[in-house]
Amino acid sequence: MRVVTANVNGIRAAARRGGIDWLAETGADAICLQEVRATRDQAEQVLADSPLASWHVALSEAPEKGRSGVAVLTPFPPAAVRETFRQKAVNGQGRWVEVDLDSDAGPVTIASVYVHSGEADTPKQDAKYAFLEGMDARMRALAGRAKKNGVEALVCGDFNIAHREVDIKNWKGNLKSAGFLPEERRYLDRWFEEAWVDLGRELGGDGPGPYTWWSWRGQAFDNDAGWRIDYHVATSGLAARARRATVGRAPSYDKRWSDHAPVTVDFA
Repeated sequence: MRVVTANVNGIRAAARRGGIDWLAETGADAICLQEVRATRDQAEQVLADSPLASWHVALSEAPEKGRSGVAVLTPFPPAAVRETFRQKAVNGQGRWVEVDLDSDAGPVTIASVYVHSGEADTPKQDAKYAFLEGMDARMRALAGRAKKNGVEALVCGDFNIAHREVDIKNWKGNLKSAGFLPEERRYLDRWFEEAWVDLGRELGGDGPGPYTWWSWRGQAFDNDAGWRIDYHVATSGLAARARRATVGRAPSYDKRWSDHAPVTVDFA
């Protein structure tokens, strides 16, 4: 099984830049998208003109037009699609959608998530923490189900948090910035210590990097002054089958189709 996650920075813009064709050529069994920034009709119109035209689209739209939005694309309809949960802080924001798939190794749940970027000491950061609380509850539920029933889970997407110093080039200059605040990073500490495996770090070496996001501005991309904020995190049974993680960094600035690089994980 191959799963790709990508913050497309707007599915229509990504399509114009060649991103959808790139994703179609990965040979993925599931593609998780963040910042779709489109209605269902708009997203399906984009995909209708691509090699992914026949794929099923599980999409959670944002309440504000042109903002956030997450999706999971699969070549066949999933067994179930969910975007509403008892953890109400994640509902209705276009930031979490999950599907149940039947894989060769048994049932698996795949979620696409887009955490708020936040802004330290502002209401935007309060909204980020509220969402992280809801996400934490949902991940606990998924981990508990995996332990009880053997239904493994994979959560993919843009967490907008760099976990460790090796996950951000200029960590000293961002100690008080959203995305590297101690309070945010503690959520990842808890997940990775208790029930989840960070496959990007597990399979990607000790670091620094590989980074997955670089600002459009300045020389960040050329100098590889990036952040690793795009994740595949898996329950232990699924993590044991993970074999390779690859960051699809563009060969040059002018070849980029998003400010994020897609991340691919292959499972045995």
